[in-house]
This record gives sequence, structure tokens and C-alpha cells, in this order.
Amino acid sequence: MNTMTRIAAALALTSATIAAPAAMAAPVKNIVLVHGFFADGSGWQGVADILTRDGFNVAVVQQPETSLAEDVKATNSIVNALDGDSILVGHSYGGVVITEAGNNAKVKGLVYVAAFAPDAGESLLTLVKKTPPASEGVKATADGQLYFDHALFHADFAADLPAAQANFMARAQVLPAVQTAAAPITQAAWKTKPSWAIVSTADRTVNPDLERFMAKRAGSKITEINGSHATFIVHPAEVAKVIEQAAGVTGNN
Repeated sequence: MNTMTRIAAALALTSATIAAPAAMAAPVKNIVLVHGFFADGSGWQGVADILTRDGFNVAVVQQPETSLAEDVKATNSIVNALDGDSILVGHSYGGVVITEAGNNAKVKGLVYVAAFAPDAGESLLTLVKKTPPASEGVKATADGQLYFDHALFHADFAADLPAAQANFMARAQVLPAVQTAAAPITQAAWKTKPSWAIVSTADRTVNPDLERFMAKRAGSKITEINGSHATFIVHPAEVAKVIEQAAGVTGNN
């Protein structure tokens, strides 16, 4: 092998070595969306449509909200069934679910959307008592379920949605068991997984200051959106953008 041949071979090997990491740096393609109290998975449609258009594989969890353990189980069932790793996205109480379910080895990142991000030993209820929301719309039934007062739903849950849409959501709301709000987290996934957080600055259902506190404590990359608690419905493009950023960053790890 002459000198020029050796140089050419060395350059080719160097180029291949440099190119290899770039080829491996594909974003996480599975996005798992988890809804919160008083809504269901259909509220994610706008976000899911954008993510699907952009080439992501989207799954929506319809957790039963009978207990935190059952909701985590439902989320893990979907994560485990998907081919490859996932980004978990939670709205409101869905943040509690992804904080526990996010310990799954197939979860590479967490996105909180106007959501709770408790630490170990904390529950949604303990966090709400620490920093109460503006609304007093959440009430309990005699048989141990929570509901959002229909008269306050539009103003306090979804003020930036048309009244007719908000009123239908109030009538169709999912009623979670009271015990889901009181159940503590055993291990906070945000301590070992990268996270992103969207703060809804006009949120009356979860105090925006509580959202900021939890996001800063978790070391999340924070985006603020001027929206109600229903930001995930009203601002799907902005929410999808944050999710795609999370998928891209974690795919490089």
C-alpha cells in the first residue's frame, strides 16, 4: 500500500467514525399522552395530530382514575407495548402519573403540561394544600369521587375555549376517585430523567406559582404560555413544539 493509499484509507475511516454518532442521534419516536382530572384522552387530539404529521408515533392513555396504581399500570402497559423508547407527557394529574410511570426504563423524558410533578412522599393533595389554586370548583361526591362544578368549569378550567365547548366538557367530565388525589409518589422519575414543563400563566385550576415551583425543583426546561388549565387543547402547536424538543434532545442521549 503506497503513501497516498494509506492517507485515503485513514481519511475514510475518520469520516466514518465522525458520521456514526450522527446516524445514531435519531429522536425518540414514541410519544405517550396522559390526561388529567375532569378530561379524557380526546383533549389531546390537536397535539396528537401535529405530532403524527411530524412523524411521531402517538399513543393516548385512557387511564381509569380509580387509583394512582391503576393509572400508572395503564400507562406502563402502553409504554411496554410500544417498539422502542418513549417520551411521557402529562396534563394536570397526568403529571403525577408520569412522575411514577416515568421510572420505566423505556421512558427517556418527561413533559409536564400545566401538571403536577410531586416528589417522593408527596401527592396531588399535599401540593394543592401548599399552594392553593384560584378556583374552588373541585368538589367531592358523597360516594368518594371528585368533580368540577359545572357553573365554574368554563371560567376556571377552560376560560379560553368557546363557552359551548367548555360546557360540553363539563357535562362529559371524568370523575376521578378521591384516593387518586391523596396517593403519594414512591419515586420521582424527574430526579433521573430529563424533563420539560409548560406553565399556564392564567391557570385557575392549578396555581401557576405551584407549576413554576415544581418545574424549577425538577430542573425542567420551562416554557410559559398565556393560557388556562386547558392549554393542551387551546395551544396545541406550542405544546407539540415542546414535546418535539424533548424527543429530539433525549434521542441524542
